[in-house]
Amino acid sequence: MSSKPQRGLGRGVSALLGGQDDLSSLRKPVGYINKEIVGSKEPQDTSDVLRIPIDMIEPNPFQPRMSFDREALEELAASIKALGLIQPITVRRKASDKYQIISGERRFRACRIAGMDMIPAYVRDANDQGMLEMAIVENIQRENLDPIEEAMSYQRLIEECNLTQEQMAERVGKKRASITNTLRLLKLPAKVQHDLKVGLLSVGHAKVLLGVEDQVMQEELCDLVIKGDLSVRQLEEKIRGISGGKAPRKEEQGQNLPDEYYKVLEHIGKYFSNNISLKRASSGKGTMTIRFDSDDEIRRFLKALDDTNL
Repeated sequence: MSSKPQRGLGRGVSALLGGQDDLSSLRKPVGYINKEIVGSKEPQDTSDVLRIPIDMIEPNPFQPRMSFDREALEELAASIKALGLIQPITVRRKASDKYQIISGERRFRACRIAGMDMIPAYVRDANDQGMLEMAIVENIQRENLDPIEEAMSYQRLIEECNLTQEQMAERVGKKRASITNTLRLLKLPAKVQHDLKVGLLSVGHAKVLLGVEDQVMQEELCDLVIKGDLSVRQLEEKIRGISGGKAPRKEEQGQNLPDEYYKVLEHIGKYFSNNISLKRASSGKGTMTIRFDSDDEIRRFLKALDDTNL
C-alpha cells in the first residue's frame, strides 16, 4: 500500500529554474536568539520558546511510538542543519536540571543526529492546563506572530489542551475555516515553512502551493517564486503552464461548510494528522479525500472503528 502522492504536474519546473542563483544565503537557520536559556533564570511564560541543553532533556517513557525510521530521521536532521528547528518541541520540567518530552520526540532525535547542543522548546507545567491555554491564546492574539507561529499555536491547543477547532475559534475570535487553513500550513515541506516564516513567501503563495500534492514540486515552485519575485496570480499561471492548463487544486477546507462537516473533518482527520479534505457542492453532493503517510495510520483508524463498534 503506497502512501506517496503522485505528481500532479509535469516535468517543467526544473527547466524553469535552470541557472538559478543559489538561494541558500536567504535561508539562514531559524534562531530563537531573544529567549533565555533554561536554567539561567526563573521559568518564563509557557508561550515563549526557550533553548534547553540537549543533555537536560529525556524521552517520555509513555511515548506510544516505539520505532523511528532511520532514513527519515537523517533527512529531518539534514533539514534542521540547513534551516534550524522550525517547530520547537514541548517538554515539562521534572527537576531543576531535567526536562521530559511531551511532544516532538522525532524532532528531538533528529536534533541529536544533527549535532545540536541546544534545542528550542516550549516548557509547560503539565498540571496547569488552564494557565497554559490562556497563555497560548494570548500569544495567538498578538499581532507580531508569523503564519507558522500562529499555526503551531493552534496545534499546541489541539495537542496539549485537547481543544477542538470549534473551541479554538470561540477562544481566539476567528472563523473555524481560517483556523483549519492556517493549520494546513504545517503540511508544507520544512523549506517552504521556513520561507513563509521569515517572510520570503506570502500566505497567499503558500495556499496555492498547498494545492500541489508533490512536495518536491512545492519546494521547486517556492524557489521559483523567490527567484522571480512572482505574485500569487503569476504562480498560479506558472502551475497552469506546466500542468497542461490545469489550475492548482483549491483548498476545500476554505469553504464555509455546515458545522457537522467540520466535525467529520476533525474526528476522522485526527487519525491522519488532519491530512483530509472535503469538497461540497451547493446541492449537498461532494467528495472527501484522505491522504495517509503509512500503513500504521490505516491500522490505527481501523482499530478505532472496531473499538467504537462502527
